[in-house]
Amino acid sequence: MSMERRVTSALVFAVILETAGALLWAGGAAQRLTMLEDRVEAARPISERLARVETTLTLMQDQLRRIEEQVQDDGGGE
Repeated sequence: MSMERRVTSALVFAVILETAGALLWAGGAAQRLTMLEDRVEAARPISERLARVETTLTLMQDQLRRIEEQVQDDGGGE
C-alpha cells in the first residue's frame, strides 16, 4: 500500500510539473508572438513607402527608356 501511495504521489507531482512547464512555454510563445506582431505593425508604413518608391522608379525607368529611344531615332549619336 505504501508503494502505491508513492507511485500515485510521484505521478501527481509529475503531472503538476508538466502542466507548469506547458504553461510557462505557452506564456513565452504568446509573448514572442506579440513581439512579432508589434514588429510587423511598425514595419507596415515602411513597406508601403517602399512600394511607392519602387513604382516611381519603374515609371522613371520607362520614361528614360523612351527618351533614349527618341534620342536614337533623332540621330542623337551623330
